Amino acid sequence: MDFQVNRTLSLNDCTSNLSSLGENFSHAGDLSPTTYSTFIMPTLFGIICLLGIAGNSLVICTVFKKSSPGSSVPDIFIINLSMVDLLFLLGMPFLIHQLLGNGAWQFGGTMCTIITALDANSQFTSTYILTAMSIDRYLATVYPFTSTRFRKPSVAVLVICVLWALSFLSITPVWMYAELIPLPGGLLGCGIHLPDPKRDIYWYTLYQFFLAFAIPFGLITVAYRRILLRMARSQQALTGQRGTRLRTKKVTRIAIAICLAFFVCWAPFHILQLVQLAMDQPTLTFYYAYNVAISLGYANSCLNPFIYILLGQNLHRRIVVSVRPANPGEEVSQHRIKSGRGEPSESGQPLLHLVSVSAR
Repeated sequence: MDFQVNRTLSLNDCTSNLSSLGENFSHAGDLSPTTYSTFIMPTLFGIICLLGIAGNSLVICTVFKKSSPGSSVPDIFIINLSMVDLLFLLGMPFLIHQLLGNGAWQFGGTMCTIITALDANSQFTSTYILTAMSIDRYLATVYPFTSTRFRKPSVAVLVICVLWALSFLSITPVWMYAELIPLPGGLLGCGIHLPDPKRDIYWYTLYQFFLAFAIPFGLITVAYRRILLRMARSQQALTGQRGTRLRTKKVTRIAIAICLAFFVCWAPFHILQLVQLAMDQPTLTFYYAYNVAISLGYANSCLNPFIYILLGQNLHRRIVVSVRPANPGEEVSQHRIKSGRGEPSESGQPLLHLVSVSAR
């Protein structure tokens, strides 16, 4: 496919495009674009896929094993985020197959539409759920008492359903224009073929940039900034409580990790999409950078279970207990110690625990 005309915007399409694009560049030493597309990238994608599937599967199994996933609002968001990331990563074997076949798609037109839509839908849904989680944490921390009226599992489930519906609506262009596209050599690729690529690529790039990155990241940043400011004020008021200071530091690390991971993994992809609009012919440097950006986008789904959950002490404790069950006496002792410290918790022991500070 000609990269200048049939530019596409989901990770699935970019993988196919760049695989074909590599054939147009001359070899640069041992690390030629062809070697990069057919060996290094498939290997990297394979590692990300395996680690991400293992991590998200561990999270899902742990939640279902140790408690009802509908027992708390954080649990509902966490389990759905892990499921979305898992679906996102399950589409990677098809992309690896494309890379190994120089961009050729061997699974038919129907599967092309399904996999491309699944890829795009998972990007939007994961971002929407992460944004909803951040807003939920903001309400739980800044307005711990007034927010309890609507921070309920039933409301969280309804929010998740709305986010899924919104995501399916957001990828309408993908449903409409995902199709098989002729490649050099008589092969067929899979991608989004817009009616007028030279014109439509601009509005679609901006559409995806604002809806899947800029607006959600802005909301996430504002939410966690307010959370950290509230906890900083509460820390000054509660300087004598060592346990509170330690929990505040843990929550600060989690909040910073969430924002940084989302930005670091998705900013390069979306920025390069914007840069691409001003380029007549992609350079070799751009080719390599774009591949790295695509890898980072998938890596975010691989990192989510470790960053969003394993940094929180509740799920870490659950996983340890799942692997090495404690004796009944030890469980009672741990429960008493935890209760004695007065560690705040929500009903159902949520996995991602943030301190709720009452207004003073």
